Amino acid sequence: MNRKTELNQTLFSAIFHTTAGWIGIISSTGGLRRVTFPHPTEGETRHELGPEAELAFPSEGRLQEIITLLRGYFSGKPLDFYGCLDFDGATTFRRAVWEATRTIPYGETRSYAWVAAQIGKPKAARAVGQALGENPLPIIVPCHRVLASDGSLCGFGGGLEMKKRLLELEINAADKR
Repeated sequence: MNRKTELNQTLFSAIFHTTAGWIGIISSTGGLRRVTFPHPTEGETRHELGPEAELAFPSEGRLQEIITLLRGYFSGKPLDFYGCLDFDGATTFRRAVWEATRTIPYGETRSYAWVAAQIGKPKAARAVGQALGENPLPIIVPCHRVLASDGSLCGFGGGLEMKKRLLELEINAADKR
């Protein structure tokens, strides 16, 4: 089995339990590459990670920092992950969307139009939504904080119920401070 990516980077993975369910992560030597939404079972999480997980070395110890941060997040603590992210294969546009989305503060929301304006493409709100739909790092790139211009929940890779749960978790935690 080849455990190297196309750029000859070693991959590492972990599947772990949080208060919200099972989460999977994949990291390369270049940075964090993939995070799943919480699932009720380890098997569902493994399935969402996809074939790349088969190439990765299981390594919970190597990924302990992000595991600790994600467990804390689902316990109501803000997630401040400053490690490297591996957006290998992403277009320049998607990278810009994901980086702009990372600037949305914990417990706050912005619109797709706001993200489009941040990247200098004010008419690209729909394309922003498509880029966020391809976000490989939910929670780390907090696409759940992006709403329609009228403030309504719309479009989310983890489903609207998950988007609502994540926003409620952050708002409730922020209120307790």
